[in-house]
Amino acid sequence: QVQLVESGGGLVQAGDSLRLSCTASGRTFSSYAMGWFRQAPGKEREFVAAISWSSGRTYYADAVKGRFTISRDNAKNTVYLQMNSLKPEDTAVYYCATSRATAWDISQGYDMDYWGKGTLVTVSS
Repeated sequence: QVQLVESGGGLVQAGDSLRLSCTASGRTFSSYAMGWFRQAPGKEREFVAAISWSSGRTYYADAVKGRFTISRDNAKNTVYLQMNSLKPEDTAVYYCATSRATAWDISQGYDMDYWGKGTLVTVSS
């Protein structure tokens, strides 16, 4: 069993930055790719970013490319999502997830095995 716990969400203004964290426990974190997803009110959950186990490969949704950066610290069992230049349309619950898939597969919609409970990000205009 894997437990994922997100933190770092909050209420910010447009143009501000936030850094989300997701800490994993329960298995060898460093061996698996990780992903961030989000779900806005009334919308389906969507892919945001993914990172390979070695941090060598990262992938982003077009909507966040150039503004968000995914990274990980395997020694701390933690994956991060640095979000800059936030926009009101970034408002959503953000989830981290992991699976046995590659980071590329995650970016293409591969089913994830484990999910966190999410952290709310609200961006005011």
